[in-house]
Amino acid sequence: MAMDLSIVIVSFNARADLERCLQALRDAPPARSHELIVVDNASSDGSADAARRQGVRVIDTGANLGFARGTNIGIRASSGANLLLLNSDTIVPAGAIDRLLDVFDLHPDVAVAGPRLVDAGGRAELSFGRMVGPLNELRQKHATGVDSATRQEQFPDWVSGACLLVRRSDAEAAGLLDERYFMYLEDVDFCAAIRARGRRVMFVPGVEVVHLRGQSVKAAAGGTARAYRRSQLAFYAKHHPGWVPLLRLYLLLRGADT
Repeated sequence: MAMDLSIVIVSFNARADLERCLQALRDAPPARSHELIVVDNASSDGSADAARRQGVRVIDTGANLGFARGTNIGIRASSGANLLLLNSDTIVPAGAIDRLLDVFDLHPDVAVAGPRLVDAGGRAELSFGRMVGPLNELRQKHATGVDSATRQEQFPDWVSGACLLVRRSDAEAAGLLDERYFMYLEDVDFCAAIRARGRRVMFVPGVEVVHLRGQSVKAAAGGTARAYRRSQLAFYAKHHPGWVPLLRLYLLLRGADT
């Protein structure tokens, strides 16, 4: 019998977060048939061994390949009909994954579903939005009313890759994640590729997942801003090429290292 779900977690030097994430999944696993795969990007903090001790299948990449490449490695090694891309700094409550899967049963035209993400104090994160572009990036950065906005079911252009459920057939038809993105904007690009095939992305406020924004980013704190700028330039080159010279000039004037 085919497996319903593959959960793919890419981890880099985030042992405490990863152990917490895996423990939550172990304490309250999805009811549907599933497998759990951790892709370890050459962590030096014992993350991989800690995951193995919890009985989880671990793939060692041998180098820090970034989120997109690591995720694709996990997807190719998996077999579930659906894929849950999950950050190591998340805590998934009981029943949340099954309720996300229910969305696919109810909405055959939906290829991607994302939950409401909240921090440890229950404050909502703006984890969905319009297609990234100059004006929409500005709106997203200065968004207000996040709590009320994240309580409305909607069909945005993208949902956050911190917890993103996608049908395998749609992921494969889109060519998986674009590996030019080391970190940041790969989720927006992935959703754009899926929407380009006439499929829909759904934000599901009735499902909440805790997102702690933990150690993977802190472990590479010196390079995260640079990684975002490089991803931003790659994204604009692909989707808004006319804006690239202006973006480069803006980054130059800010003294931003790319």
